[in-house]
Amino acid sequence: MADRPTPHPALKFREIPESELDRALDLAYLAFHEKPEPELRAHHKDLLTDCARVGAYDGDALVGMVAALPFTLSVPGGELPCPGVTFACVAPTHRRRGALSGMLAALFARCVAEDRPLAALWASEAVIYGRFGFGEGTRGVTVEIDSARPLALRIAPDPRPPRLVDPADAPALLDAFYDATRAARPGRIARTRAWWADEWLPEKDEEDTAYSPPRVVALGEPLAGYAVYRTKRDADAPGTVRVDDLEADSPAVAAALWQYLASIDLTAKVRAWGRPLDDPLLLFAADRDQVRVTSEFPALWLRLVDVRAALQHRSWAAPVDLVLNVHDAHLPANSGPHRLTSGPTGTTYTPTHEPPDLSVDVRDLAACYLGGTTATSLV
Repeated sequence: MADRPTPHPALKFREIPESELDRALDLAYLAFHEKPEPELRAHHKDLLTDCARVGAYDGDALVGMVAALPFTLSVPGGELPCPGVTFACVAPTHRRRGALSGMLAALFARCVAEDRPLAALWASEAVIYGRFGFGEGTRGVTVEIDSARPLALRIAPDPRPPRLVDPADAPALLDAFYDATRAARPGRIARTRAWWADEWLPEKDEEDTAYSPPRVVALGEPLAGYAVYRTKRDADAPGTVRVDDLEADSPAVAAALWQYLASIDLTAKVRAWGRPLDDPLLLFAADRDQVRVTSEFPALWLRLVDVRAALQHRSWAAPVDLVLNVHDAHLPANSGPHRLTSGPTGTTYTPTHEPPDLSVDVRDLAACYLGGTTATSLV
């Protein structure tokens, strides 16, 4: 990794006050080439109100912004606070001046001071964030089902009938079930009731207004699985079912939900973005020409802001005893050889002068942290 960039001396970095949120949104829309409707702008302003906000200022002019949502992330064996970096932008007049470097440095310092050992984001441009120590914490796939014919399965789906749920009632029904499934898979973000309503179940889809309002289908009493989806029908062709969320407590329940989604009248395609690499649908589909992975991509980008705290607060599948030498160009406190030990009495991570068993850049350690990448594959 290159040495840490030095911000231009004219730039100053400080908290963006609530009184400047409209200026901050104007900057974001300039950078992202957007002109949202008033309703969406109001929603974005509400999001920023609940964020930590770091601005880059050239005199009195706001020329850059990074915000962080107060997320909690599932990690192996538990969960940790993990600010979700968002609204990262720089004015086109101030690119290549170290504005993003300075804002992220200020945000990382705040995370360390507040005992938040991780940070994460979904990258609009993947090339940017690796140089700041973010690694590919998880990967996702886009799956498409040709539903012009019945979905062929290798296993028997759960026979219980599906039922539609009013989206207004869905957060109360789904929240505990989602939280249980989230705990079993590292790299997933806790959802508040407001986050369910505003981000997963809004009446209008901001990315494609041609889609229907959200539909929620549930299976089992007590709940054994659910799917959140929207539909879109073209005037001269069968429509599409877009699956935004699907959770199940068994492959049979998942099979029943996918079978339901693939049988919706007047549609001929089911498309699900961001599914995990090990989605069981890819195994129990009888015909892989009917169920295809159309893309694979980095999903959650993870940053270990405090390596010691991050390693000590996750579980380990086997006893550990090695000297780990981490290189972190942006946060030197993370760098240097440390002995990592983990066993029945807990995990320790202490500085040492012993020769390292493994040397790794902090971005690669982040890629391994949730279990999605193995250290042996990087070596």
